[in-house]
Amino acid sequence: MKICYHRNYGETAIGEDLATPTLREDLKRTRIALEIAYAGFDNAVDEDMIDCYIYEINALQKRYRHLSQLLTLETERVPAKSYPDSPIRSLVSHVFS
Repeated sequence: MKICYHRNYGETAIGEDLATPTLREDLKRTRIALEIAYAGFDNAVDEDMIDCYIYEINALQKRYRHLSQLLTLETERVPAKSYPDSPIRSLVSHVFS
């Protein structure tokens, strides 16, 4: 059984948000694209299409890995909230000073 795989390029859904996606949204979209590529690979019968899906899966895996690293760096850069009037802060500063 041959299953066709088709994407509609250039078409946007009505009301689709065209704003720049956040890093988490981009990571989610990449994960979904990777799942679609795996499904296409599982159903491919032509040798050229199999090669195409292998390259697409490798590219998406590298993109996913890169976005994951960026997200990790972004979460490390976010400073912890500081509460100057917190009683815990005065206890900790007293112990460590």
